[in-house]
Amino acid sequence: MIIILAIINVSKFIKKCTLEDAYYVASNLRPDDRRECEEGHGIVPTIHIPLSILDGDSVSFIVPNGKTAGIAGVNTNGAIWMLTTPAIHDYPVTFAREAKRFIDGRTEELLWNIVDKRNTVHLKLLKFLGFEFLNEVQHGPNNTNS
Repeated sequence: MIIILAIINVSKFIKKCTLEDAYYVASNLRPDDRRECEEGHGIVPTIHIPLSILDGDSVSFIVPNGKTAGIAGVNTNGAIWMLTTPAIHDYPVTFAREAKRFIDGRTEELLWNIVDKRNTVHLKLLKFLGFEFLNEVQHGPNNTNS
């Protein structure tokens, strides 16, 4: 008999994203995230965010008080995205570490996205996660600088 033991990178703060999680986050976005959705991408958060979890792999981030702090995903083309609620400010270290755990567990050769440069909280997080900012582009219906 052979017994195989595996250590799985499991976190009590990361779970598979549900439609309920996506709708909750869409309804409780941080103002910078809402602006990025609406101005930078031209989407209606409560409609498009729940739909976005259907393309690719998405997770919910829970903070120690049980609140949903955000959702993130990687679409089938390697586009990574994340949207957050004000709960990230209650547990910033926990949230950043869990986001790093999510990124470190990815196997894609390249992860990419366009981020609104006014969303300074996300810029700081992306730097912590090891992303590089390659160039600035005009993006979305309002041609915001991203």
